[in-house]
Amino acid sequence: MDYTAPPGPAFLFDLDGTLIDSVYQHVIAWRSALSGMGVDLSVWRIHRRIGMSGGLFVTALLRETGLSLTQQQIDDLQQAHAAAYLEQIDTVRPLPGAIELLRELTRRQVPWAIATSGYAKTARRALGMLKLPDDTPMVTRDLVRRAKPDPDLFLAGAALLDVDPRHAMVVGDSVWDLLAARRAGALGIGLQSGGYGRDELERSGAFRVYADPADMLNRLDELGVRLGE
Repeated sequence: MDYTAPPGPAFLFDLDGTLIDSVYQHVIAWRSALSGMGVDLSVWRIHRRIGMSGGLFVTALLRETGLSLTQQQIDDLQQAHAAAYLEQIDTVRPLPGAIELLRELTRRQVPWAIATSGYAKTARRALGMLKLPDDTPMVTRDLVRRAKPDPDLFLAGAALLDVDPRHAMVVGDSVWDLLAARRAGALGIGLQSGGYGRDELERSGAFRVYADPADMLNRLDELGVRLGE
């Protein structure tokens, strides 16, 4: 029968907890920044918000504590977080299979891009870790109006690849990634490498859940990447 052939798969990757093992460094950095302003929060409360934009992250945590900060204090807090994270960046490593997964997709000419809530100052440091060139397609917080759970990052990533977001798959480790994917009209793939469980990821819209990039690489055929072609 004659019919319109479907487009090939395309992938939009979150960064922290998805491609690099950096979630807990971010947690510690946020705790350090908050402590510097006299805000004492449990690590688990901070972890639950990792993946949101920095501004929404601060707003959510302040709501839980009942505290109030000026916009200047919020800006200072985000800068303190970035500085504290960079102090730990030498301890950040690629997640198992991340380098190999991106290489395999590139080899098979499958379009992919990175879309992260992180600012370029910290996020672009990951390119070297992942052995990627400087011109790797990447959308950072600096380039969009709003970050996750808004869909802007993934819409911009799809535009960068010149694909319809509805024909892309978002790969992320947090519920915020998957909520943003749904709002962008893309399918969501969950990775457990950021600390969220399978049930949470599936409830947030993940149609497939894998342990980490290595697990996803071994099951690419489930996502429409034909390994024999």
